[in-house]
Amino acid sequence: MLDKHSLTGFEWDEGNQDKNWLKHQVSNGECEEVFFNVPLIIADDTKHSQIEQRYFALGQSNNGRRLFISFAVRAGKIRVISARDMHRQERKVYAEANS
Repeated sequence: MLDKHSLTGFEWDEGNQDKNWLKHQVSNGECEEVFFNVPLIIADDTKHSQIEQRYFALGQSNNGRRLFISFAVRAGKIRVISARDMHRQERKVYAEANS
């Protein structure tokens, strides 16, 4: 399980800087907001962890947009792999965990 206190920031580079905006209209700022807002659910993503340990987060941006974020941690920094609006089942899990 991920120790959130060991994280020191975010890693944005040419490989992940614009792709979430182009694919799902999720800005880098919105991605970062999710990690500072509560409630936040973080879990291991064992299905996609063959090359490196991956995680996913269910949370919301400052404007209340509920997002699913897939990420890895490199040198203590969150590297967002994918960010999109939560699907129906993810919204249900998120709501149940916070009721």
